[in-house]
Amino acid sequence: MRVLLVCRYDGSKYHGFQIQPNNKTIQEMIEKSLCRIHKGENVRIHMSGRTDSGVHAYLQPIHFDTNLNLTEDAWVKSVNAYLPKDIRIIGSKIVGDDFHVRFNSMAKTYEYRLCISKNVDPFLVNYVGHTPFKFDYKKAEECLQYFIGTYDFSSFCSKNSSVEDKVRTITNFNIKQENNIVIFEITGDGFLYNMVRIIIGTITDVAIGKYDKSLIPEIINKKDRSFAGKRAEASGLYLKNVIYNEKEINKFIENLHKN
Repeated sequence: MRVLLVCRYDGSKYHGFQIQPNNKTIQEMIEKSLCRIHKGENVRIHMSGRTDSGVHAYLQPIHFDTNLNLTEDAWVKSVNAYLPKDIRIIGSKIVGDDFHVRFNSMAKTYEYRLCISKNVDPFLVNYVGHTPFKFDYKKAEECLQYFIGTYDFSSFCSKNSSVEDKVRTITNFNIKQENNIVIFEITGDGFLYNMVRIIIGTITDVAIGKYDKSLIPEIINKKDRSFAGKRAEASGLYLKNVIYNEKEINKFIENLHKN
């Protein structure tokens, strides 16, 4: 039986999602919980995508295979019983054996929260990016149009990435402001390593006057990381949603957003 779980987590105390030797990760915590439920049997989970150290998730779908016959509600309660409070399972669904949280996904949405302030509130420091400089909201908003569409995003990808095909499609990119927090929301068919953070860092550079927005198309066309802006901090990034090629799965996830 294949089980889909949707987890929510505060990533500030973890070295990303994927298991790493000698570092505490989200995957490790969830697999330890499943191991206890399965009486010591190791259970490997699959994730919709990796998040880096310090990155958070409103919704991160994962799946695993099991011989245990628990109800969907029982899976939520059982896994949460052995998880730390900064990782929560917020939904569970029994799915077909052909469903895969990564390969069946069609799009992802990320949110980035940027604090505009000389000093960050200590209670927010792990949950926002930060710039102390004067931020021109209108200039930032005008940058978004340049990223919507299908492009080779090599300029906005970490040099450490081994992915050869760097063409991605951005379908939606929005911005809003709540007090001194600027909130970006970006949706695409996939994202390269550090892509969202480098895009936000580049837009921030325009908004604080480092260079003009008209240079963004040129930066994209250069296909060279050295031309784009600095990488925004991990603390402001949130995986917000994953969209699948199955209506039933999408409806299930949409309902979790409402709760």
